[in-house]
Amino acid sequence: MVATYLKKWVGSRLLNRTTRKGGLDLSKMKMFPRQVSMPLRREGLDPVPEMEKIREIEPVHKLAHLFGLNVWMVSGYAEAKAVLADSTNFSNDIRPLVGSDPNKPSEGIGGLGFTDPPDHTRLRKLLTPEFTKRRLARLEPAIEKIVNDQLDLMEAKGPVADIVADFAFNVPFLLIADLLGVEEDDRDRFRALGPARFDLSGGGIGVFGSASESRDFLFEIVRKQRKDPGDGLIGSIIREQGDTIDDIELGGLADGVFLGGYETSASMLALGTLVLLRDPDNFARIREEPGAVDAIVEELLRYLTVVQVAFPRFAKHDQELFGHQVKKGDLVAVSLSGADRDKAVFGPNAEHFWPERAPAAHLAFGHGMHRCVGAELARMELRAAFTALAHRFPDLSLAVAEEQLRFRDFSIVYGVESLPVQLHATAGSRQAAG
Repeated sequence: MVATYLKKWVGSRLLNRTTRKGGLDLSKMKMFPRQVSMPLRREGLDPVPEMEKIREIEPVHKLAHLFGLNVWMVSGYAEAKAVLADSTNFSNDIRPLVGSDPNKPSEGIGGLGFTDPPDHTRLRKLLTPEFTKRRLARLEPAIEKIVNDQLDLMEAKGPVADIVADFAFNVPFLLIADLLGVEEDDRDRFRALGPARFDLSGGGIGVFGSASESRDFLFEIVRKQRKDPGDGLIGSIIREQGDTIDDIELGGLADGVFLGGYETSASMLALGTLVLLRDPDNFARIREEPGAVDAIVEELLRYLTVVQVAFPRFAKHDQELFGHQVKKGDLVAVSLSGADRDKAVFGPNAEHFWPERAPAAHLAFGHGMHRCVGAELARMELRAAFTALAHRFPDLSLAVAEEQLRFRDFSIVYGVESLPVQLHATAGSRQAAG
């Protein structure tokens, strides 16, 4: 099985790295000094206070020197954009981190997030046409149906429901499953593969193990659809570009869509709902002011920036980075959540949710060649979900004290474990939402 191969591949290389000088054991992530986890720590919805202090003094900051590897954190907005856009000096190829040879294509792990040009350029060109606004517009009725169907189920379960389990995770899952062309019989297995992909609380090997399982599943789907292409994205690429991409690459692309569109959107829906419950005036604006949802969604994306750090970047050579000497192979972690709170760009109230602020390009979807290809799809989901939620349940409220909420600590994608709410449904609410 591909999963078994990948697990052995990752495990052996991590073991090799830890048994020679300069090795890095990702499974010991929880044993790292506290400052290394800074980009993944928050207080409620806000980055920890140390983040702002460091950003103001040193937007490029050396977090630690571990196992022969320097780890740098970039938390300034301008500095983050510069690093994310620079493919000359930085690489996203993760293979050296786990002791693999980057010059051997057979040892690749696939996917856009861990790929450099020219492979990245070729693969992204295959995927980009599927995410143009024109093609995505065809999904709008499907998105609205999924949203309203889930709200129907949630309302039937009420008067108390869990936004996380009953709504936020279901909407993007169903959409991504439809988009990729995953058959009904395979969906329960597919659903279980998401959250563990971003959870570092159990160590790095757990993340790689989860990654291998989801990729194994998607490789199976790809092999099936090679013989009988379905109606989804995988089948479309096979029909139109099948001769230019192998199964590992196509499975990696599909995994990237899954990775970028499932838990990220779910966390945005859940945390976005929490923010709107804190701010009932803006929740009401979604219902009362046509078009208000656009600015509210953009500000939620900036304010929450649930993908806390970008894909790791590695210095290709010794270089100076904003006054610091960075060595070849050093890991540079771009704090997207930190950069999106930069007061130099977003104003003195950057730590507040304020949809009326002057427009500025946030980094919630990243920047440069690795910017999320499904950004517009995510916006469509959020607009549809919050609009329907505001119309269906205008008096929505928390069912527990906010102090009782448990957030997903030490996760690349920040989120809340559960969000119990009182629905206070209104008569004929689905018709009003339509």
